[in-house]
Amino acid sequence: MELIDTHTHLDFPDFDDDREALLADSRARGVSRMVVLGVYQANWQRVWDLVQRDPQLHAAFGLHPVYLDAHQPADLQQLGDWLTRLAGHPQLCAVGEIGLDYFLAQLDRERQQSLFEAQLQLAVDFHLPALLHVRRSHAAVIATLKRFKLKRGGIIHAFAGSREEAREYIKLGFKLGLGGAATWPQALRLRKVLADLPLDSVVLETDSPDMAPAMFPGQRNSPQHLPAICSALADIIGIAPEQLARASTGNACELFGWPSGTP
Repeated sequence: MELIDTHTHLDFPDFDDDREALLADSRARGVSRMVVLGVYQANWQRVWDLVQRDPQLHAAFGLHPVYLDAHQPADLQQLGDWLTRLAGHPQLCAVGEIGLDYFLAQLDRERQQSLFEAQLQLAVDFHLPALLHVRRSHAAVIATLKRFKLKRGGIIHAFAGSREEAREYIKLGFKLGLGGAATWPQALRLRKVLADLPLDSVVLETDSPDMAPAMFPGQRNSPQHLPAICSALADIIGIAPEQLARASTGNACELFGWPSGTP
């Protein structure tokens, strides 16, 4: 069963003590590729250094809305410079993690919107997918995406929206990232939505080290947990884990332009 973890932060210090062993064990469990996302300018080099040591890791670079107050005006220009320098590199896969966060009240929404739009334009200019953080901001994100019309779409990370919002994202060419959230018994509304999602619209993710599934409460999340997440989500959807794995892996390969099959 081949799996792709489409959303990790493996560069974070949480993994410094055992990163190589974790990667080896994840591969042994069938997790063949992983995407590592940059979230602010200061960690882009760390992300790139990490993926350069492993051809099965892929990088995305962006300015995350949660770190809004840390971003400097020059960071957007530097993001464009990074994407220019790495254009066409097989390990550059997307612009991200970017988006809108309306859950944290202290984050200025106008500044978020301006930053989000500038980075979506970079995704358009460099013909890259966008990996989106969307928290209590689906209406604003959907309205913005309708204006930008990304040809390669992207992923709505940790999707927890409604059926109607799912349909809008799918029409816009986006995949829906599914991870540990729906494995928790209290996620009743999300579970009902998942059961109705078309299989060609979903990809799997962990958000390591965050969003641990119910099977590993209080633990550091890891790509090692992706097979268990896949099995739990398949049970919720009502299909075999192998069927969900095939669909999500195929969808990720199509989105990122990767050949199917274990590298």
